[in-house]
Amino acid sequence: MFRTRFAPSPNGPLHLGHAFAAVVAHDLARERGGQFLLRIEDIDGARSRPEFIDEFFRDLEWLGLPWDGEVVYQSRRLDRYIEAGEALKHMGLLYPCRCTRAEIAAAATGSGPDGPVYPGTCRGRAVDPEGAAWRIDMARATALAGPLTWVDELAGAQIAQPERFGDVVLLRKDLPASYHLAATLDDAADRITLVTRGADLFAASHVHRMLQALLGLPVPTWHHHALLVEPGGRKLAKRRGSPSLGDRRRAGEDGLALADALRAHRFPTGISLCGGLDSES
Repeated sequence: MFRTRFAPSPNGPLHLGHAFAAVVAHDLARERGGQFLLRIEDIDGARSRPEFIDEFFRDLEWLGLPWDGEVVYQSRRLDRYIEAGEALKHMGLLYPCRCTRAEIAAAATGSGPDGPVYPGTCRGRAVDPEGAAWRIDMARATALAGPLTWVDELAGAQIAQPERFGDVVLLRKDLPASYHLAATLDDAADRITLVTRGADLFAASHVHRMLQALLGLPVPTWHHHALLVEPGGRKLAKRRGSPSLGDRRRAGEDGLALADALRAHRFPTGISLCGGLDSES
Protein backbone atom coordinates (compact mmCIF):
# COMPACT_ATOMS: atom_id res chain seq x y z
CA MET A 1 0.00 0.00 0.00
CA PHE A 2 1.36 3.40 -1.02
CA ARG A 3 1.56 5.71 2.02
CA THR A 4 2.60 9.30 2.71
CA ARG A 5 2.34 11.32 5.91
CA PHE A 6 2.14 14.87 7.23
CA ALA A 7 3.95 15.22 10.55
CA PRO A 8 3.68 18.64 12.21
CA SER A 9 5.00 19.52 15.66
CA PRO A 10 2.55 21.25 18.02
CA ASN A 11 4.99 23.97 19.10
CA GLY A 12 3.18 26.66 17.14
CA PRO A 13 0.37 27.17 14.62
CA LEU A 14 0.53 25.94 11.04
CA HIS A 15 1.32 28.45 8.27
CA LEU A 16 1.34 28.41 4.46
CA GLY A 17 4.55 26.38 4.34
CA HIS A 18 2.87 23.61 6.31
CA ALA A 19 -0.20 23.84 4.10
CA PHE A 20 1.95 23.37 0.99
CA ALA A 21 3.70 20.35 2.54
CA ALA A 22 0.36 18.81 3.51
CA VAL A 23 -1.06 19.38 0.02
CA VAL A 24 1.97 17.69 -1.57
CA ALA A 25 1.74 14.62 0.70
CA HIS A 26 -2.05 14.37 0.46
CA ASP A 27 -2.18 14.72 -3.32
CA LEU A 28 0.60 12.23 -4.01
CA ALA A 29 -1.25 9.65 -1.92
CA ARG A 30 -4.57 10.30 -3.65
CA GLU A 31 -3.04 10.30 -7.14
CA ARG A 32 -1.56 6.85 -6.52
CA GLY A 33 -4.51 5.29 -4.77
CA GLY A 34 -2.74 5.25 -1.41
CA GLN A 35 -3.15 6.55 2.11
CA PHE A 36 -2.34 9.93 3.67
CA LEU A 37 -1.48 9.67 7.37
CA LEU A 38 -1.32 12.35 10.05
CA ARG A 39 1.39 12.09 12.71
CA ILE A 40 1.79 14.56 15.57
CA GLU A 41 5.43 14.94 16.58
CA ASP A 42 4.73 15.92 20.19
CA ILE A 43 7.86 14.99 22.12
CA ASP A 44 9.40 18.45 22.25
CA GLY A 45 8.90 18.84 25.98
CA ALA A 46 7.06 21.93 27.21
CA ARG A 47 7.10 23.40 23.71
CA SER A 48 4.52 20.80 22.59
CA ARG A 49 1.14 22.32 23.39
CA PRO A 50 -2.09 20.29 23.10
CA GLU A 51 -4.18 23.28 22.00
CA PHE A 52 -2.26 23.45 18.73
CA ILE A 53 -3.20 19.85 17.88
CA ASP A 54 -6.92 20.65 17.73
CA GLU A 55 -6.05 23.60 15.51
CA PHE A 56 -4.13 21.27 13.18
CA PHE A 57 -7.23 19.10 12.76
CA ARG A 58 -9.39 22.11 11.92
CA ASP A 59 -6.80 23.51 9.52
CA LEU A 60 -6.51 20.28 7.52
CA GLU A 61 -10.30 19.88 7.36
CA TRP A 62 -10.60 23.52 6.22
CA LEU A 63 -8.05 22.87 3.46
CA GLY A 64 -9.95 19.78 2.33
CA LEU A 65 -7.14 17.38 3.20
CA PRO A 66 -8.69 14.41 5.05
CA TRP A 67 -6.27 11.90 6.52
CA ASP A 68 -6.66 8.13 6.66
CA GLY A 69 -6.93 6.12 9.86
CA GLU A 70 -6.24 7.24 13.40
CA VAL A 71 -3.89 10.08 14.19
CA VAL A 72 -0.47 8.87 15.36
CA TYR A 73 1.27 10.55 18.33
CA GLN A 74 5.01 10.32 18.91
CA SER A 75 4.44 10.67 22.67
CA ARG A 76 2.86 7.21 22.63
CA ARG A 77 5.96 5.63 21.10
CA LEU A 78 8.61 6.43 23.68
CA ASP A 79 9.31 2.74 24.38
CA ARG A 80 10.12 2.27 20.70
CA TYR A 81 12.75 5.03 20.80
CA ILE A 82 14.28 3.65 24.00
CA GLU A 83 14.45 0.15 22.52
CA ALA A 84 16.20 1.38 19.37
CA GLY A 85 18.65 3.41 21.44
CA GLU A 86 19.50 0.39 23.56
CA ALA A 87 20.02 -1.71 20.44
CA LEU A 88 22.49 0.83 19.07
CA LYS A 89 24.28 0.95 22.43
CA HIS A 90 24.62 -2.85 22.45
CA MET A 91 26.15 -2.57 18.98
CA GLY A 92 28.80 -0.28 20.46
CA LEU A 93 27.69 2.65 18.30
CA LEU A 94 26.52 5.21 20.88
CA TYR A 95 28.48 7.09 23.50
CA PRO A 96 27.43 9.66 26.13
CA CYS A 97 28.32 13.31 25.65
CA ARG A 98 28.05 16.27 28.01
CA CYS A 99 29.49 18.97 25.74
CA THR A 100 27.60 22.24 25.44
CA ARG A 101 26.81 23.94 22.16
CA ALA A 102 29.33 26.64 22.94
CA GLU A 103 32.07 24.07 23.57
CA ILE A 104 31.24 22.28 20.32
CA ALA A 105 31.27 25.51 18.32
CA ALA A 106 34.62 26.50 19.81
CA ALA A 107 36.26 23.13 19.09
CA ALA A 108 34.66 22.29 15.74
CA THR A 109 36.97 22.11 12.73
CA GLY A 110 34.26 22.17 10.08
CA SER A 111 30.59 22.69 9.37
CA GLY A 112 28.00 20.17 8.24
CA PRO A 113 24.32 20.24 7.32
CA ASP A 114 23.34 20.78 10.98
CA GLY A 115 26.02 23.38 11.73
CA PRO A 116 29.40 22.85 13.46
CA VAL A 117 30.49 19.22 13.20
CA TYR A 118 31.07 17.66 16.60
CA PRO A 119 34.83 17.07 17.02
CA GLY A 120 34.43 13.83 19.00
CA THR A 121 35.50 15.30 22.34
CA CYS A 122 33.67 12.68 24.45
CA ARG A 123 34.29 9.73 22.15
CA GLY A 124 36.40 7.21 24.05
CA ARG A 125 36.22 9.15 27.30
CA ALA A 126 34.71 7.99 30.57
CA VAL A 127 31.60 10.16 30.72
CA ASP A 128 28.84 9.87 33.32
CA PRO A 129 25.83 8.79 31.21
CA GLU A 130 23.28 10.11 33.71
CA GLY A 131 21.55 13.05 32.05
CA ALA A 132 23.91 13.00 29.07
CA ALA A 133 23.09 13.04 25.38
CA TRP A 134 24.05 9.98 23.35
CA ARG A 135 25.90 10.42 20.07
CA ILE A 136 26.51 7.91 17.33
CA ASP A 137 30.09 7.05 16.47
CA MET A 138 29.67 7.87 12.80
CA ALA A 139 32.89 6.25 11.63
CA ARG A 140 32.01 2.93 13.28
CA ALA A 141 28.39 3.14 12.16
CA THR A 142 29.19 3.80 8.51
CA ALA A 143 31.77 1.01 8.51
CA LEU A 144 29.19 -1.39 9.93
CA ALA A 145 26.39 -0.28 7.61
CA GLY A 146 28.59 -0.40 4.52
CA PRO A 147 27.94 1.47 1.24
CA LEU A 148 24.32 2.58 0.98
CA THR A 149 22.11 4.28 -1.56
CA TRP A 150 18.69 5.89 -1.44
CA VAL A 151 16.33 7.43 -3.97
CA ASP A 152 14.61 10.79 -4.09
CA GLU A 153 11.81 11.06 -6.66
CA LEU A 154 12.98 14.51 -7.71
CA ALA A 155 16.76 14.27 -7.36
CA GLY A 156 17.24 10.63 -8.33
CA ALA A 157 19.58 8.01 -6.88
CA GLN A 158 21.86 9.12 -4.04
CA ILE A 159 24.94 7.66 -2.39
CA ALA A 160 24.46 7.89 1.37
CA GLN A 161 26.98 10.22 3.00
CA PRO A 162 25.97 10.42 6.69
CA GLU A 163 29.55 11.18 7.68
CA ARG A 164 28.92 14.78 6.62
CA PHE A 165 27.02 15.22 9.90
CA GLY A 166 29.71 13.91 12.21
CA ASP A 167 28.70 12.17 15.44
CA VAL A 168 25.12 13.43 15.65
CA VAL A 169 22.98 13.14 18.78
CA LEU A 170 20.38 10.36 18.61
CA LEU A 171 19.19 10.36 22.23
CA ARG A 172 18.85 13.88 23.55
CA LYS A 173 19.35 14.70 27.20
CA ASP A 174 16.18 16.80 27.27
CA LEU A 175 13.97 14.75 24.93
CA PRO A 176 13.33 11.02 24.33
CA ALA A 177 14.98 11.01 20.89
CA SER A 178 16.41 13.30 18.23
CA TYR A 179 14.53 14.07 15.03
CA HIS A 180 16.85 11.71 13.14
CA LEU A 181 15.99 8.67 15.25
CA ALA A 182 12.32 9.39 15.94
CA ALA A 183 11.39 10.21 12.34
CA THR A 184 13.19 7.15 10.99
CA LEU A 185 11.50 4.81 13.46
CA ASP A 186 8.08 6.42 12.97
CA ASP A 187 8.16 6.19 9.19
CA ALA A 188 8.99 2.50 9.49
CA ALA A 189 6.27 1.87 12.09
CA ASP A 190 3.70 3.71 9.95
CA ARG A 191 4.78 1.76 6.84
CA ILE A 192 5.43 4.98 4.93
CA THR A 193 6.50 4.22 1.37
CA LEU A 194 7.13 7.82 0.25
CA VAL A 195 8.64 10.26 2.75
CA THR A 196 7.59 13.75 1.68
CA ARG A 197 9.24 16.76 3.28
CA GLY A 198 10.94 20.04 2.46
CA ALA A 199 14.21 20.30 0.58
CA ASP A 200 15.83 21.74 3.71
CA LEU A 201 15.78 18.19 5.15
CA PHE A 202 17.34 16.56 2.10
CA ALA A 203 20.70 16.02 3.78
CA ALA A 204 19.07 14.43 6.83
CA SER A 205 17.99 11.51 4.67
CA HIS A 206 21.63 10.39 4.45
CA VAL A 207 21.58 9.78 8.22
CA HIS A 208 18.13 8.21 8.13
CA ARG A 209 19.21 5.75 5.43
CA MET A 210 22.11 4.63 7.62
CA LEU A 211 19.84 4.17 10.64
CA GLN A 212 17.50 2.04 8.55
CA ALA A 213 20.41 -0.22 7.64
CA LEU A 214 21.65 -0.49 11.24
CA LEU A 215 18.21 -1.19 12.69
CA GLY A 216 16.93 -3.47 9.92
CA LEU A 217 14.14 -1.12 8.87
CA PRO A 218 12.39 -0.95 5.48
CA VAL A 219 13.67 1.66 3.03
CA PRO A 220 11.12 4.08 1.55
CA THR A 221 11.52 6.44 -1.37
CA TRP A 222 11.88 10.15 -0.57
CA HIS A 223 10.31 13.24 -2.13
CA HIS A 224 11.94 16.50 -1.02
CA HIS A 225 9.77 19.30 -2.35
CA ALA A 226 10.63 22.99 -2.69
CA LEU A 227 9.93 25.37 0.19
CA LEU A 228 7.79 28.46 0.42
CA VAL A 229 10.03 31.42 1.25
CA GLU A 230 9.63 35.03 2.25
CA PRO A 231 11.24 37.96 0.42
CA GLY A 232 14.97 37.53 0.84
CA GLY A 233 14.77 33.74 0.63
CA ARG A 234 14.03 32.87 4.26
CA LYS A 235 11.62 29.97 4.67
CA LEU A 236 8.36 30.62 6.44
CA ALA A 237 8.68 30.02 10.18
CA LYS A 238 6.36 30.00 13.16
CA ARG A 239 8.97 31.74 15.30
CA ARG A 240 9.01 34.74 12.96
CA GLY A 241 5.26 35.12 13.08
CA SER A 242 4.35 33.92 9.59
CA PRO A 243 0.53 34.29 9.26
CA SER A 244 -1.14 31.16 10.61
CA LEU A 245 -3.70 29.02 8.84
CA GLY A 246 -5.95 29.40 11.86
CA ASP A 247 -5.99 33.17 11.48
CA ARG A 248 -6.86 32.84 7.80
CA ARG A 249 -9.58 30.32 8.61
CA ARG A 250 -11.14 32.48 11.32
CA ALA A 251 -11.03 35.51 9.00
CA GLY A 252 -13.32 33.64 6.60
CA GLU A 253 -10.82 32.77 3.89
CA ASP A 254 -11.80 29.85 1.64
CA GLY A 255 -9.56 26.93 2.60
CA LEU A 256 -10.38 24.83 -0.45
CA ALA A 257 -9.50 27.75 -2.71
CA LEU A 258 -6.25 28.27 -0.80
CA ALA A 259 -5.29 24.60 -1.25
CA ASP A 260 -6.03 24.84 -4.97
CA ALA A 261 -3.91 27.99 -5.21
CA LEU A 262 -1.00 26.20 -3.55
CA ARG A 263 -1.38 23.32 -6.01
CA ALA A 264 -1.21 25.80 -8.89
CA HIS A 265 1.75 27.62 -7.29
CA ARG A 266 -0.23 30.83 -6.92
CA PHE A 267 1.15 32.35 -3.74
CA PRO A 268 0.49 35.58 -1.85
CA THR A 269 2.56 38.59 -2.80
CA GLY A 270 6.18 38.18 -1.71
CA ILE A 271 5.96 34.41 -1.20
CA SER A 272 7.71 32.11 -3.65
CA LEU A 273 9.05 28.58 -4.06
CA CYS A 274 12.70 27.85 -3.46
CA GLY A 275 14.81 24.73 -3.15
CA GLY A 276 14.61 22.77 -6.38
CA LEU A 277 16.78 19.65 -6.27
CA ASP A 278 19.45 18.42 -8.62
CA SER A 279 21.10 15.03 -8.44
CA GLU A 280 23.72 14.75 -5.69
CA SER A 281 24.65 11.17 -6.41
